[in-house]
Amino acid sequence: MFKRILVGATGLVLGMSVLPMVWHAPFGWSLFPHRDLDRSSAYVREVLQLVHDNYVEAAPAAYDALARHSIHGMVESLDPHSEFLESKDNEELAQDLNGEFGGVGIEVEMRQERIVVVEPMADSPGARAGILRGDEIVSVDGRTFTRGEAMEDVVDRLRGKPHTRVRLGLFRPTSQQRFDLTLVREIVKVESVRGVRMLPDGIGYLQITEFSEHTAEQFDDALDHLFKQGATSLVIDLRNNPGGLLEAAVEVAEPFFNKGELIVYTQGRKPSDRDDYRAETDGAPLHLPVALLINAGTASAAEILTGALKDTGRAVIVGERSFGKGSVQSIFKLKNGEGLRLTTAHYFTPSGIPIHEHGIAPQVEVVMTAEEDGELSQQISRPEVTDPAVFKSRYGFAPIEDRQLDAALDVLRSARLLDGT
Repeated sequence: MFKRILVGATGLVLGMSVLPMVWHAPFGWSLFPHRDLDRSSAYVREVLQLVHDNYVEAAPAAYDALARHSIHGMVESLDPHSEFLESKDNEELAQDLNGEFGGVGIEVEMRQERIVVVEPMADSPGARAGILRGDEIVSVDGRTFTRGEAMEDVVDRLRGKPHTRVRLGLFRPTSQQRFDLTLVREIVKVESVRGVRMLPDGIGYLQITEFSEHTAEQFDDALDHLFKQGATSLVIDLRNNPGGLLEAAVEVAEPFFNKGELIVYTQGRKPSDRDDYRAETDGAPLHLPVALLINAGTASAAEILTGALKDTGRAVIVGERSFGKGSVQSIFKLKNGEGLRLTTAHYFTPSGIPIHEHGIAPQVEVVMTAEEDGELSQQISRPEVTDPAVFKSRYGFAPIEDRQLDAALDVLRSARLLDGT
């Protein structure tokens, strides 16, 4: 059975699916009797041989290199989301999908051209070694980073296979000390449900940053926490959520639906390629006022949850029209640890509304400027910085008003008045 990926607007590669029955070698030229395929395969083979035999340099014209470049071009010409995944990319995709990776468990960000620790994750190698918020990473395994170093390079070096060692050079501004630590990488679980807290008037808040294999579990835990704190209504923040696993979005939606009720369906090329995704949770569904926040960065799997709750009247959607990425990618396993990410279907809301290239319109529209979106995204991701002066000194701007969240709170307060509570 396919697992389906929905890849969002930001270009993040999220989610993976495995189809064991496609473990054949799709590059075998004579395996298929179809005449058109044989003719096209023979033509490609002829060009490969011409390039291999006549190109001025031997290395770039090796058959293996030519085949990979050919596959990249063939698949990636189809649409922006289909892709040939070489082994390293395929491995990274699997880590993103699982919501787990090998690392030292520290969250970092670029601050004034320095790589700064935002938070060591609880019970992680970094936390146990004594790394503190605000420490600066100056080197990894002896490689010193210059100011303005790309953060992606630093993160790539911090990640690695579990049980491998990594040596960090750090600088602690509070004591003006430079020190080194050697850490052993472990499996680190990414928290995709964040910012769980109570707001005034019994309103619970949570943010979902992506949809991975652990998102539904984390969502259920967040709901339990909020209900124990007395939450009687809920804000679900999906702004700038680029997507992830289709199944994860369905699982997050399930608590709001009756068992057997349609949440979303996908439709492939043939009429028989339709797959229905229905709620499987026993018991009565949740009945409480819900406001769901979206913007132009809300895409793919996040749009599944949005569309399902809007379509069935289970939430009021607040913010801006979503991105409109409604295609499904399936991952086919190839040889040598490689994979093929291929668009295989589009998805539809329960009433049959397509999302692809249309997006979902909010019922309460609150449009933010691009500058406000960027600042607000950073502000939301750092709820622990509550002092406006500290926030401004750290990020270079004063905290701004979250007009979309304010509108969502007004919606929920109005719902309480209408219910007489």
